[in-house]
Amino acid sequence: MSWAYWALLSALFAGITAVLAKAGTNDIAPNLATAIRTAVVLVLAWVIVVVGDKPEWKTLSGRAVVFLTLSGLATGASWLCYFRALHLGEASSVAPVDKLSVVFAIAFAALFLDERLVWQHWVGGSLIVAGAVVIATK
Repeated sequence: MSWAYWALLSALFAGITAVLAKAGTNDIAPNLATAIRTAVVLVLAWVIVVVGDKPEWKTLSGRAVVFLTLSGLATGASWLCYFRALHLGEASSVAPVDKLSVVFAIAFAALFLDERLVWQHWVGGSLIVAGAVVIATK
């Protein structure tokens, strides 16, 4: 299966996540909600690795550990902010604004990974920004 299939499934589950997370943050603090979700993700990820992937620990480089650690810190910060936003706002407004992450990812990929941006990146990114602005200012 191609990357597009997995990316579409990721988007589907992210949409489901927004609605479930909003429902889950109604009666508890957003940081507690984030901690519970993170614990579930942690257990699920390790079960998948241990049962399915059979990792070769020898291939794990220090560079990979550093970047994955930084990625984990960024994910944690993102989730804390996301759950706070969901606690305070509507999922139908918070989730689209959160998807501005796509525009940031495009820009960061060009800046730090030397990925070449083509016109489709510019047009698509602009449409994402426009859509987020329209929804956020409703």
